[in-house]
Amino acid sequence: MITPHGSENLNPLIVESSEEKESLIKASESMEKVVVSSAAAGNLVMLGAGYFNPLTGFMNKDDVLGVANNMKTSNGLFWPTPVMNLVKDEANFQPGQKVALLDPNCDNALIAIQTVEKVETLSDDELDNVIQQTFGTKDKEHPGVQTLYGQGNILISGDVKVLNYSYFDKDFPSTFRTAVQIRESIKENNWSNVVAFQTRNPMHRAHEELCRMAAEQVSADGILIHMLLGKLKPGDIPADVRDQLSELWLSIIFQKTL
Repeated sequence: MITPHGSENLNPLIVESSEEKESLIKASESMEKVVVSSAAAGNLVMLGAGYFNPLTGFMNKDDVLGVANNMKTSNGLFWPTPVMNLVKDEANFQPGQKVALLDPNCDNALIAIQTVEKVETLSDDELDNVIQQTFGTKDKEHPGVQTLYGQGNILISGDVKVLNYSYFDKDFPSTFRTAVQIRESIKENNWSNVVAFQTRNPMHRAHEELCRMAAEQVSADGILIHMLLGKLKPGDIPADVRDQLSELWLSIIFQKTL
């Protein structure tokens, strides 16, 4: 199996130890609190589950601008889009200070602890550039552009310890899997050649043919279906409907899928 991106081993940022988790939850009671954006909460899930390996937390300004302009962090790691904790209000935190991050998707429940590296401000021009480079437009009719402009321009960078997967593992128990679990499943199935397909929509006939053609072309042992869940753009089919339909579709059409 290929090695994870950027490191020899997969390093998910979820806190596995129940003792450490309890200690962090207790310590968070006296910490400053930050309600992160919905997008940042989603990125915490990705960090916790190992999908954003080898990142250790939210990017600082140098990394954000480097990724936006050149798809590389300051240490040369290839990364396609900035991973940011942006807030609107002034954050008077000191380097090394631990802050409790709260999840707006779960009634502001604790989701992670962040150790502050820096608190920096993206100028209007810098934020415009990040958005232009990320989405190819600054048009606020674009839902992604609108969302990012609404998050603020104060950037809190630093390592995180993730305490839970927000609502994803509870609302989608049969679909949500961590990067570790996916790699373990591939190994258990003795797959050496895997086709991956990502979709925001429910699986349909064209998707079936794309997956089938790709699998045949490379003689794949199996297919990994990566379906986006959670909060998408207005007008999208609800996640639970897409989840149920995709599971039904895969059970009928594809036998060797994850």
